[in-house]
Amino acid sequence: MSYCIKKYPFSCLLAVTIWIVCLIPVPETPLNEINFIDKWTHFVMYGTFTIVIWWEYHRNHTDSRNGKRLVTYGIVCPIIMGILIELAQAYLTTCRSGDWFDAVCNSIGVLLGSLAGYLIWRKRR
Repeated sequence: MSYCIKKYPFSCLLAVTIWIVCLIPVPETPLNEINFIDKWTHFVMYGTFTIVIWWEYHRNHTDSRNGKRLVTYGIVCPIIMGILIELAQAYLTTCRSGDWFDAVCNSIGVLLGSLAGYLIWRKRR
């Protein structure tokens, strides 16, 4: 665990932040008037999270040929986290509700974040 925090501090911080933000009550704001603002928020949150994972991975590994590990930690794990958060919202909170469309937006954010991470990595090579 300490290895993960030392090597991937921003990814760990973002993961914890996402869990907290997704499980606490959210007050009404003027932004709620924007259509699909909740979905855009999920999309941006998970896309940013994934780009940070890819950036930290490539910062810590000079030999980036281990694509299996990057696919696991940079794509599969964030998608699973998004699904688990939606299940936690549905079954463990009274102030939030789980939404499968949110999980889909999370996953799209992860996939596009991975694409951006890949393109950034390719450009640096």
